[in-house]
Amino acid sequence: MNTLASFFTILIYPAGLTLVLLGMFYEWLDRKLVARFQNRVGPRWFQPFADAVKLLAKEQIRPGIVNPYLFFGLPVAALAGASTAALYVPLLGFAPPSSFSGDLIVTLYLLSLPTMCVGLAGWNTTSRFSVIGATRSLTQLFAYEAPFLLALLGPALVAGSWQISEVNEFAQTHWLILTQPVGFLVALIGLMGKLELPPFDAPEAETEIVAGALTEYSGRGLMMFKLGKSIELVVGLTLVSAFYLGGLTGIGSFLIKSIALLVLMAVMQTLFTRFRIDQTVGLWWRFGAIVVLMQIVAIILWKGYMP
Repeated sequence: MNTLASFFTILIYPAGLTLVLLGMFYEWLDRKLVARFQNRVGPRWFQPFADAVKLLAKEQIRPGIVNPYLFFGLPVAALAGASTAALYVPLLGFAPPSSFSGDLIVTLYLLSLPTMCVGLAGWNTTSRFSVIGATRSLTQLFAYEAPFLLALLGPALVAGSWQISEVNEFAQTHWLILTQPVGFLVALIGLMGKLELPPFDAPEAETEIVAGALTEYSGRGLMMFKLGKSIELVVGLTLVSAFYLGGLTGIGSFLIKSIALLVLMAVMQTLFTRFRIDQTVGLWWRFGAIVVLMQIVAIILWKGYMP
């Protein structure tokens, strides 16, 4: 029975087919919202599924001067890292199938794995576009990872736990967006920066460096990288919703809160033009990390004075 449950967890829910379909749905919804805000029609509901089938059917061409183990292994590692992170979050509002003390830190590092794999994929090729894109991806990762981590530590400190499920239970009776609005804003912008969404899409600027670090990828490899980013979007929205928006208590709660965050992100993508890489990294690293650190210090002082 335990073997059957593990098999279901890995292949169906939450790390398998359910997560893949949910990631495609949120990718489509994000693209559709941005298109409508820009007075465009946008893609049909089945477009992400059609793209996945098309890429799976295409041949994956390997450049001559690359390490084949890295070239074929990095997309798998990126997808595996994002999928494993879903095991520790309350996906669809249900209790996570795997939970332990400190799983918040593990989850955040697993969410960094796709970007690290993208950076290594660009470094592994000889294309100038790929190398420039990889450099930008890794630089942006370091700039946005720390503020995003610190923004999620605020609710964990208030809840007195590093376990995602326990923080989610605490947040169900505390809307922390009201007491930690700075942390919420930093977490949302940090998630957009991690995912390289506009206006933070300098690492894959189509008009400048083709497809960035993934310029040399096609077929199954490109599909797994894109799918890993879609899954990372779902997991990131789940974490921010669970920590700041009153916790997640069911499917309805999950859909309403995560889609509300997605709408807000789509509005920000529409309002701002692409930042240069120096603007993306320098300004946010100085401002985002400092303000969220000030909030954490205030939380520690407040808890120290509380009886």
